[in-house]
Amino acid sequence: MKVAISGASGFIGAHTVAAFLARGATVIGFDNLSRRGCVDNLAWLGTLKGDFRFHHTDIRNEADLRQMFGKYHDIDVVIHLAGQVAVTTSVSNPRLDFESNALGTFNMLEAVRHHCPSAAFLFASTNKVYGGLEGAHVIEREGRYAYRDHPDGINEETPIDFHSPYGCSKGSADQYVRDYHRIYGLKTVVFRQSCIYGTRQFGVEDQGWIAWFTIATVLGLPITIYGDGKQVRDVLWVDDLVALYIRAIEKIDRAAGQIYNAGGGSVNTLSLIDLVNTLTKLSAKPITPAPAPWRPGDQRVFIANIDKVRQELGWQPKVAPQEGIAKLLEWTMANKELLRHVLQVKNA
Repeated sequence: MKVAISGASGFIGAHTVAAFLARGATVIGFDNLSRRGCVDNLAWLGTLKGDFRFHHTDIRNEADLRQMFGKYHDIDVVIHLAGQVAVTTSVSNPRLDFESNALGTFNMLEAVRHHCPSAAFLFASTNKVYGGLEGAHVIEREGRYAYRDHPDGINEETPIDFHSPYGCSKGSADQYVRDYHRIYGLKTVVFRQSCIYGTRQFGVEDQGWIAWFTIATVLGLPITIYGDGKQVRDVLWVDDLVALYIRAIEKIDRAAGQIYNAGGGSVNTLSLIDLVNTLTKLSAKPITPAPAPWRPGDQRVFIANIDKVRQELGWQPKVAPQEGIAKLLEWTMANKELLRHVLQVKNA
């Protein structure tokens, strides 16, 4: 199998590359290396066994992308993970966000359409396409927020409603990917991903909150909780996500043209307070987060309903939040110097 992966040296990308190399695939990875930690992840990928071919390519550059794909007409799978990932960045630089997510995905689709149209095309979308979900009544139950009328979470039939430039750019890409199946017959699959977490995630305060809280705990950095800390998200360990990608490829005849929620679902949820309490227990360190006002647009709760992907592809998460956080903490403890280097943190 020959697999092309955009954003190959990012957090999810590096794990995806490693998984396919382990399965004996030839992996063509490409990345513009703009995100913090990408160079370090790329160095790690270079230590793995297998046929890994890296290209320093930016998906915003149509000519470079077409030239690269022009070298590989026999690609079996394309996994599109590259893009701008933070809502806050999209607000401060909406042009960068649009070009990275909407235009970049369009360029990817066109390159696949012209050079390897029979390849499976998997796209990492986001649950942010559902918008603010103002119609979903939120209640407080046992010290955390919950949906009153959606006990299993928000499903794919929920109308999309883009909020923020990030929601617009990813939502546009989400719909382009779906429509390239309907119009051009590409084997596209959209995954509306929830909070993905795991090792090699160099989280910062505005993106990758589980990794960021864990890193801050280990390195003794200040932690801020915006709002009351009762906000809840469904969370998914990165290896479970990669297993879903593999399952979709194995069942591409069923998955092609579909949109799936890809998250931990209602049984794998976490509030900010839950995370602090778990890290306190596992690290045996006192953690005293600083309080701060709510950030605009911060949802009290988002939980993805994953019934569709479970029923159609036979996939479900295996790693519970407490197990995943313990694994992440162990990795973070073992890689403190790497994290200090990547995040430019002086020794405490």
